[in-house]
Amino acid sequence: MIKSVPVPFPVVNISQQIRKYFMEAQTHTKNKVYFHYNHTDSCKFARWNARESYEFMNSRHWQDVVDFYSNMVNGRLSLSDLFVTERTSFIHDDDNEIPEVELENYSSKDKSGKWERVTFKILVSYHGGSFDGWQKQPGLNTVQGLLEKSLGSFVDDRKAQLLKELCKPLEGCASVAGRTDKGVSALQQVCSFYTWRKDVKPHDIEDAINSVAPGKIRVISVFQVSRAFHPNFSAKWRRYLYIFPLNDGENKVQGCDSGLEVDNLCSDRRFGERSNGCDEKIENLLINDEDVLEGVKKPKSFTVNRVNMLLKQLEGKLLSYKIFARDTKPSRNTGPPTECFIHHARAMEARLPCSVNGYGEGRKVMCVELVANRFLRKMVRVLVATSIREAAAGAEEEALLKLLDATCRRATAPPAPPDGLCLVDVGYTEFDPSITLIA
Repeated sequence: MIKSVPVPFPVVNISQQIRKYFMEAQTHTKNKVYFHYNHTDSCKFARWNARESYEFMNSRHWQDVVDFYSNMVNGRLSLSDLFVTERTSFIHDDDNEIPEVELENYSSKDKSGKWERVTFKILVSYHGGSFDGWQKQPGLNTVQGLLEKSLGSFVDDRKAQLLKELCKPLEGCASVAGRTDKGVSALQQVCSFYTWRKDVKPHDIEDAINSVAPGKIRVISVFQVSRAFHPNFSAKWRRYLYIFPLNDGENKVQGCDSGLEVDNLCSDRRFGERSNGCDEKIENLLINDEDVLEGVKKPKSFTVNRVNMLLKQLEGKLLSYKIFARDTKPSRNTGPPTECFIHHARAMEARLPCSVNGYGEGRKVMCVELVANRFLRKMVRVLVATSIREAAAGAEEEALLKLLDATCRRATAPPAPPDGLCLVDVGYTEFDPSITLIA
């Protein structure tokens, strides 16, 4: 009888392989050359470091801006109260609908399968301070979660039965033109919902959503569109508005002696508390010895005209804005996924309506309008904060363009507070440069 001798398998030392992998990764990191933008070039004053920039952005009256957005969501105010001009006529009222997307018409006899389902286009406005962002997340009060819950009553029987078998709540599925972060408001967010039921009417959807959170979310319009419509992929451009409250004495031309020592910057914390409780993680607050130089004078104000001058240089160019993005995956750090085409980038001074703060003259604010085919994560807020920092330092006109060449995100400022940001509208036809909020 021949006994079989077991053949031993090769023993793989996993710990050695892991150690080898990390050693190679560390070697690669050490050999990798990073280009850190030289912040001392072509500036009248020294630039703020990350901590100083964060404190400057937060030490102001954000509650006035939050109240203004809340009043707009509830229909008590409109953009025409902020921009006293006819240029806001493109912002549609409740009785109007945004232009329909030109899509191919399908006859009823050609409709089968997925083309039989009915798709609704929903235009919704919501107050960012009342939600934990758009995207649905367990245990959080999000716009998507609230919206899909209210759409559950319009789900067809087949899907309702499937959800029941899977022990999932009866909810609809909503697609959106662009996800907003916690604290960011929207005036004309576009989302869509589909169902195989033929008895669902637009006014039924409107009533269901409006009743779920009065004063926080409001439907502007609902109408049926072609199955080919998608709120994100069909969109040609998005328009964002950032309102930055100005403190007394800001937006004045700085004199030669206008500066502030590092240890005294933003020592007045009277208005430093965040209005809506959005305690975000402070990014890029590491400060090395080169950032804190004894006796260095730094600016304490900026001019809106200089911010406008810096932003205008970005118009009409297809560029990679990865340096202005945050929380993006490494796979999106190169190539087309980081490229954006900014159609319009302007800034101007305005005043909030008197009814917001209750006294004779409204608070002065800086309004920044940005229109692009797409935006990266937190790109608008980083762009606003960085342009203010560069304007305060007296940087040259092409300062933002030169920052695009940097490979370290510490070259840009931390994101501005979400309280001031608002998604104004989304376009499904080619952008018309004559239709803007700021000329």
